[in-house]
Amino acid sequence: MRFIPTKVHAVLDYVVAIALILAPTIFMFEEVGGAAVIIPRVLGVGLILYSLLTRYELGLVKVIGMPVHLVFDVLASVFLIASPFLFGFADEAPNAWVPHIAVGVAVILVVLCSKSQPGASVTGNRSAKAHAGSVA
Repeated sequence: MRFIPTKVHAVLDYVVAIALILAPTIFMFEEVGGAAVIIPRVLGVGLILYSLLTRYELGLVKVIGMPVHLVFDVLASVFLIASPFLFGFADEAPNAWVPHIAVGVAVILVVLCSKSQPGASVTGNRSAKAHAGSVA
């Protein structure tokens, strides 16, 4: 049941990336330091980078297909969810680890609901362009 258009997914990518980068400040766990702070910030920057390279409406260079992008999203989310346990900050206050899990789960849900192909104007579908030209 994939109902989220790639354009909406693209907007969410940039919003989530900024939220990840700012999460330690927003949720006030900067003082925990280490992996708790570094992981969301690195994943946020990474998300911006691979979003800029994705073949969808808000991609800049358009070299990564949407299915590969979605795999990156899932892998990053699984890592984000596991990070409090892998790096030992799950015993800190909940504000230091719950955002990692919540964002990771939310992104996986978005991936499951996102379309895996952008519209014809983004993919360069010649038949769709030809049809659009004949209608105009």
